[in-house]
Amino acid sequence: MISLEQLQEICLTFPEATEEPHFEKTSFRVKKKIFATYAEKDQKACLKLSLEDQSSFSSMSKNAVYTVQNNWGAQGWTFFELQHVEIELLEDALKCAYKEVAPKTLVALVH
Repeated sequence: MISLEQLQEICLTFPEATEEPHFEKTSFRVKKKIFATYAEKDQKACLKLSLEDQSSFSSMSKNAVYTVQNNWGAQGWTFFELQHVEIELLEDALKCAYKEVAPKTLVALVH
């Protein structure tokens, strides 16, 4: 299972990424825009992906990665069940989520 500490370690390596509270969750942001949240109670992360990335990641791990079932999901928000997701898949998805919301100048720094 992927821990909050592992999630923090990945998210905070991105340029200008910050960790802030978001209601009962932890959020990871760049320039005040959220690219990921973590709900400790559910051991679930929620990432802001493009619709194309949402479809790709969901198809890779159908039971562990899925669209949020409301208007947020239609905007690319995607759940990742951290007890069932491989760390490499989450790292790739977090990079995509960061690039989805970060300014182009910061995106250019992420490889």
